[in-house]
Amino acid sequence: MAVLIQKVELGSWAFRAGIQPGDTLVSIGEHPIQDVLDYRFYMTEERLDLRLLRGGKPYQVHIKKEQYDDLGLEFETYLMDRQKSCKNKCVFCFVDQMPKGMRESLYFKDDDSRMSFLFGNYITMTNLTQQDIQRIIEMHISPVNISVHTTDPELRVRMMKNPKAADSLGYLSQLVQGGVKVNTQLVLCPGWNDGPALERTLEDLGRLYPGVQSVACVPVGLTKYRQGLTPLEGYTPKTARETIDIIHRFQDKMMEAHGERVAYPSDEFFLEAGLPIPEPDYYGDFDQLEDGVGVLALLKDEFLAALEMEDRSQGQGSCSVATGTAAGPWISQLAQAAMERLPGLDLKIYPIENRFFGERVTVAGLVTGQDLIEQLQGKELGAQLLIPSVMLRHEGDRFLDDITLDEAEQKLGVPIRPVENDGWQLYAAMTGQEFQVNADCFREMM
Repeated sequence: MAVLIQKVELGSWAFRAGIQPGDTLVSIGEHPIQDVLDYRFYMTEERLDLRLLRGGKPYQVHIKKEQYDDLGLEFETYLMDRQKSCKNKCVFCFVDQMPKGMRESLYFKDDDSRMSFLFGNYITMTNLTQQDIQRIIEMHISPVNISVHTTDPELRVRMMKNPKAADSLGYLSQLVQGGVKVNTQLVLCPGWNDGPALERTLEDLGRLYPGVQSVACVPVGLTKYRQGLTPLEGYTPKTARETIDIIHRFQDKMMEAHGERVAYPSDEFFLEAGLPIPEPDYYGDFDQLEDGVGVLALLKDEFLAALEMEDRSQGQGSCSVATGTAAGPWISQLAQAAMERLPGLDLKIYPIENRFFGERVTVAGLVTGQDLIEQLQGKELGAQLLIPSVMLRHEGDRFLDDITLDEAEQKLGVPIRPVENDGWQLYAAMTGQEFQVNADCFREMM
């Protein structure tokens, strides 16, 4: 499949070779180019022969470059073909639990191995073929993030409602044997894949170590929009503690055998269980931050390090922080530590109850603009309102419910500053660093 070139970067190797926007890239050497992975993998050589089309007529160019330099080509779509959607109907799927009328992109279920490598997305392997597996191994695409959920083939089929869910488990060992590193995810549902089923899954994945380098154990997320879906229960403090105990017993075995814990409960499990979040050294290399594993420990460690370095005379003014109900108490502790060290600070923390998706949804990334506005109007917000950047879509301009950042600022009458999940950045934002210009601009806008 040939791919259309949309742009050629000025001064790039492709530009110097005479390649133009509107040309079609057919192959690099003897390798047909079907998508971005083909392009990135085969363009790394120093000497390249490219076959292209211009106006339907074939032509060739030869390029000699530095080995890892980009050719300078941009294509009609990033993946160069259609993104692969999920063919499963998982009993816990969050997309199936969303109300109607939201923006179309929120209903797309991604299950594309290329997105796993490029952006850290998780795939289930049910979309893969044996040819895909060989390609991943040959291209040394690593790490790959895989949603396993259970290694019991029959249970996996029942949970994912896809007959391919059983056979695709075999791809795990092939990837590991081929030298591919794998991060795995288990979305745990009480009465389904926890308890003895979880013990089996952890043992099976443990046998694939070090190829399987990490296992994130995440509790199922349940919204109030589950009418007609498979009945599921959320975790209680008791069942959360039982699940953590199973994971810790497995950790003990792995520590004794390999010096690595490998499997980790997400922060949500510790919060639900009413247990303290472990110290940062518990989490090794923090391989699963995107899955909420070790996020709070790292945030606290970075924040307190920044606070320790601060001059006590610095840190003046007031601001507020909005977050999910799960992290609210945690952020309040950090704010209290900052105010004790820096008496000039006035910080207010507002955990936002998720009325849009339901109170069982407690994470900050699913807080909507309407909940934020409704629960903060009339509150003391100080000079600025800080929110986790995960509340906004990738472009950073709007919430899940399509309320824009500008609209929220207008409604609340205060500038809103999205902050990355980084303790240093949170500290800087709380203490007003790099904010005065933004505040001045906001006042002019109002």
